[in-house]
Amino acid sequence: QLRLVESGGGVVQPGGSLRLSCAASGFTLDYYAIGWFRQAPGKEREGVSCISRSAGSAMYADSVKGRFTISRDNANGTVYLQMNSLEPGDTAVYYCAALNAPSYCKPLVSGGYYAVDFWGEGTLVTVSS
Repeated sequence: QLRLVESGGGVVQPGGSLRLSCAASGFTLDYYAIGWFRQAPGKEREGVSCISRSAGSAMYADSVKGRFTISRDNANGTVYLQMNSLEPGDTAVYYCAALNAPSYCKPLVSGGYYAVDFWGEGTLVTVSS
């Protein structure tokens, strides 16, 4: 079965940090550019960050720039999202996805069109005091 599995979500206080992981099952992760998305209750899904297949390029939405860092370990088939200086507005379900083409990274983080081959099931991040 081809799927992505996220982990690392939880409850954290404002100003805290979390690291999310996205692992591939049944396919080779390094074939794909990988994006992270989030969806808060009552809000539309938002593209947060994206990393190219070789990790040579990383992009971020303005809302997380300077606070979040995306990375990948192709040998272990895992992509990470390090989230620092978390704010209550970061509370959401976070999803990773394998993009249909690397060129979708830029529109993903800027609200444009993108296409996804595989979605993960999501992991909940709650930022609250």
